[in-house]
Amino acid sequence: MNSAATFLVLLVISMGPGLFAQTAADYLKAGDEIYARFDDAGALAEYEKAAGLDPSRFEALWKTARGYMNLGDRIDYGQKDHEEKQQKHYRAGEPFLRKALSVNPQDSFVHFLNAALLGRLARVKSRKQQVALAYTIKAEIDKALELDSGNDMAWHALAYWHRTLAELGGAARFFGSILYGGLPKGSFEEAVKGFRTAVSLNPAYCNHHIELARTYAVMKKTEPAIGELRTALECPDLTSLCAHYKERAGRMLTRLEKRPGGDN
Repeated sequence: MNSAATFLVLLVISMGPGLFAQTAADYLKAGDEIYARFDDAGALAEYEKAAGLDPSRFEALWKTARGYMNLGDRIDYGQKDHEEKQQKHYRAGEPFLRKALSVNPQDSFVHFLNAALLGRLARVKSRKQQVALAYTIKAEIDKALELDSGNDMAWHALAYWHRTLAELGGAARFFGSILYGGLPKGSFEEAVKGFRTAVSLNPAYCNHHIELARTYAVMKKTEPAIGELRTALECPDLTSLCAHYKERAGRMLTRLEKRPGGDN
């Protein structure tokens, strides 16, 4: 080995492993590749490393928050203390999402994510807190759509918000108004409109069809619900949760086909 080559080898050795240290961009790329394989836990680990290296990196922050939300959503409802386990994941993602909003408050998708996270956190809040959060969630959805009217997930969230509130009975709404200062009003018709808009924007995402079907089913519109469920089952798996959504859709389809007026 000549002297120049020897010098280069010694230089590399003296610089140590830091010369080849991964960057935040490296971890993000690795996380995206793992996420595409539907490994939420593995992707989250990479995203958190990116956020640790660069705490103000917007992409690392919101993807870490999304990762925690996905892990929470994947906890089976049949598990003991499933809600507590889910909430642990949701709370872990909350600071990352808040930081992402502070870094870039003009991003439509992050406002949608915030609305979705607040909705999940609201499940264990008091009734008074849930009423307040209903307005906050709606404001976040509206902001997401103001920033990008083509955000299919924001339309999905808006539709879900309308259906959830429309499902509250008259007595619950009356007493809620007395005790907590007034509940916002939802509409099944607006829910259908929102889900149909989401479907038109992203027809390949199975859960848009499934939630539209659920809305039709609540409205006793069996045939349209069956049609949407059949379409959902033909959609590709776009996320780690799609297989789970389709499993539930299959069970729902079986029930609806047995209804009077359903396909037999």
